[in-house]
Amino acid sequence: MEAKRGHVFERERGGVGEVVLARGMPGVVVYRWQQQVKQIRLRGEGGVRAAFLAVSRIPRCPGFQFVEMSGRKSKSNSLIQAEYLSQVQRILRERFCHQSPHGNLFGVQVQYKHLIELLKRTAIHGESNSVLIIGPRGSGKTMLINHALKELMEVEEVNENVLQVHLNGLLQINDKTALKEITRQLNLENVVGDKVFGSFAENLSFLLEALKKGDRTSSCPVIFILDEFDLFAHHKNQTLLYNLFDISQSAQTPVAVIGLTCRLDILELLEKRVKSRFSHRQIHLMNSFGFPQYLKIFKEQLSLPAVFPDKIFAEKWNENVQSLSEDRSVREILQKHFNVSKNLRSLHMLLMLALNRITPSYPFVTAAHLMEANQLCSMDSKANIVHGLSVLEICLIIAMKHLNDIYEEEPFNFQMVYNEFQKFVQRKAHSVYNFEKPVVMKNTVETISVFL
Repeated sequence: MEAKRGHVFERERGGVGEVVLARGMPGVVVYRWQQQVKQIRLRGEGGVRAAFLAVSRIPRCPGFQFVEMSGRKSKSNSLIQAEYLSQVQRILRERFCHQSPHGNLFGVQVQYKHLIELLKRTAIHGESNSVLIIGPRGSGKTMLINHALKELMEVEEVNENVLQVHLNGLLQINDKTALKEITRQLNLENVVGDKVFGSFAENLSFLLEALKKGDRTSSCPVIFILDEFDLFAHHKNQTLLYNLFDISQSAQTPVAVIGLTCRLDILELLEKRVKSRFSHRQIHLMNSFGFPQYLKIFKEQLSLPAVFPDKIFAEKWNENVQSLSEDRSVREILQKHFNVSKNLRSLHMLLMLALNRITPSYPFVTAAHLMEANQLCSMDSKANIVHGLSVLEICLIIAMKHLNDIYEEEPFNFQMVYNEFQKFVQRKAHSVYNFEKPVVMKNTVETISVFL
């Protein structure tokens, strides 16, 4: 390596030496050696000499040369690095939070093959089917169905004809709201608005009949995805499930009903007439992988894709992830996390908390970040809420809990809480200070606001 114009620019600021390496292509890489320059100066060296000694520790790479860096360029490079860091956080947050269909599937290849074949039989061959995807929360049920639908829609003849309806038992709490959502997603509001129907079954049958196109022998396949499937079993008479399964047995409209649930006893919740119309196909996801594969998932989930704009930054990031996976303390953290919960949702939460701690000054995840994130994940949420409350506030919480148990969740007022607090003070007069009524009232309001 040779220095341009025979010198290296060093900016004195808190013992930081900054040197810029430039290739013959666009892009600048800035290296900071805080500790190295400080140690060299302790030996009596300073200025340009200290910068050269710090630079001498860089591996020699062909094609690199030293160039002078102005304050404006330094600020510009900091902005560029902050922009890359923002892109990293956006990519990884989307991967961790949104079950992106562009990610990889882990340990469910057999189940995925079964599901995609079933969907293709409905979408391409017009065969009606029904299936339940059963697994604990965080096992990848939503990720599995998203991957299958993405692959299915990449087929041209399927993308033009197949319709999807996504329902959730937490949102569609009865058949009326479920029917309204089906109508909205199938864009049939105007059609239904001109008709008057007596029953839910007639309305649903009309909706499916409205999907007919051309002659009566051909119709659009419809895929119904019912998330939180067990909650639909609590609807009155299970009318929605009965009609969906009943239509899936008919030869008119090709329908695939995909239910997602974490209840292993889901079939016991179905009525006899509904159970008789269900195909009894079940796909189980149980997170059967071991720790070596869990470690591999950790690396893949935290690595940047090859299409990242700055390849040099992406390589450094991925090298850092590889070194993290080989670090003993990180392995111990992941092993403890794996022993508590094997689901990928908890792993994503751990990585999300660690990702939030990186800064433009050091834009890489460290073992310390993962250690802090693990402590936050293992913290008791209820204990964290009451942490820092005063003795009076804790006494008021105990009083309200006691009243709630006595009156079985019936409403009670402040005077009742205050009387309960006075009884507690009388029993523990040697250890609890008696506060005036206005003070107790003020702290009661503040305590309630904490829990609301």
